[in-house]
Amino acid sequence: MKAPERRAEDRSSMQGPDPYLKAAFPLQNRLLRLAWGVVYVLLFRPSPRPFHGWRNFLLRCFGARIARHVHIYPTARIWAPWKLICEENAAIAEDAVIYNPAPLQMGSHAIVSQQAYICGATHDYEDPNFPLIAFPSTLGAYSWVCARATVQPNVNLGEGAVLGLGSVATRDLEPWTVYGGVPARKIKMRVLREAAKRREGGDL
Repeated sequence: MKAPERRAEDRSSMQGPDPYLKAAFPLQNRLLRLAWGVVYVLLFRPSPRPFHGWRNFLLRCFGARIARHVHIYPTARIWAPWKLICEENAAIAEDAVIYNPAPLQMGSHAIVSQQAYICGATHDYEDPNFPLIAFPSTLGAYSWVCARATVQPNVNLGEGAVLGLGSVATRDLEPWTVYGGVPARKIKMRVLREAAKRREGGDL
């Protein structure tokens, strides 16, 4: 018998309901996401592009912690506003996807560009129950996730780190370092570090 056939036979012998059909989140979470989905479709997404304050207000109504001058654009998709923390001057661009079953914190001036994907959860494919595993994530101050780049679960960006266009971060990115490729690799240091430190009045 071929190996794939044996695996199929093993699955068919499992007792009880199919774990793949079990909801990954409790009812309260699903109802909250339903309510947010309605607000997103009716009030958030149709809002004019410059109305950042209005969208920030809607996110705060669902528990997001949004500081001043945060720019979140109307087609950005936030999975769980109540697990989003944005410090001053952070930005989430058009069509970016923030999948955050666990808390996501964006530091001051952190940017997520167009069509970027921040993935905060995965599944344990070695477990027959295929459970969802969520990880908190941090995008450090002055970090930048460029357009169409992807940050995998349990990956954090250090202060000032840059993930290049279309790149995939599979491990933590060091501060003030530019990364690119699939998987992302270190390319060079970022010279903006000194200017940013001077603006904040800190030491190099």
